[in-house]
Amino acid sequence: MSMLTPPGMGGKYRITGDRYPRMRRPSGRRRLVFAAMGAVCALGLVGWGTLQLIDVFSGGDDDKTVRAARGTADCKRELGKDTAKGHDKGHDKASGTAPKALPKPGEITVNVYNATPRTGLAKDTADELKKRGFKIGKVGNAPAAYDKKVKGPGILLGAPAATNGPFDVLGTQLAGARTENDGRSGKDIDLILGSGFKDLTKKKDATKALAALSAPKPSSSTPAC
Repeated sequence: MSMLTPPGMGGKYRITGDRYPRMRRPSGRRRLVFAAMGAVCALGLVGWGTLQLIDVFSGGDDDKTVRAARGTADCKRELGKDTAKGHDKGHDKASGTAPKALPKPGEITVNVYNATPRTGLAKDTADELKKRGFKIGKVGNAPAAYDKKVKGPGILLGAPAATNGPFDVLGTQLAGARTENDGRSGKDIDLILGSGFKDLTKKKDATKALAALSAPKPSSSTPAC
């Protein structure tokens, strides 16, 4: 029995031979890998630090400051030009857009016609429009071409010139009214009340709508600064 066999053991557990197994030292490859990785990291840090130093001493921030200052100056010059143009054309200082020239209600003559079976509708509407400052022309039943044929709240009928201004002003008094042009040459407007008519727009709401039409519109040409 070999001297390596523990006492009391034999058979298949018997250890033969008279030498102890030798323990080899761990391979040096792992240490080489760690050393190479450390060297790569060190080189990377050195390179990054070098780039930062180059950027500081080359004045990179100064270039950005110059560009920002230059852009601010250009923006101020553009705003100055727009403001000057607004004063020359009588534009509003805040918006730079001239308000739309609209006729006053007292400058618009309205003929009120009833195209519904309801009696007295044209007269009542004409009286209310008169209270709101409009001039009233003819009042009565609608012409045969429109009588009992207007489905909506009403129609504003007038010359093509009425499209730009008078229709807008009178339209604030009746929401949902559509506009039509005919061959007349006068400045009067026909208000033909249809079957969908219930009442004129409330006076306070109509006043707000009329004020909004006359208010300056925001300008979209102001440069962003």
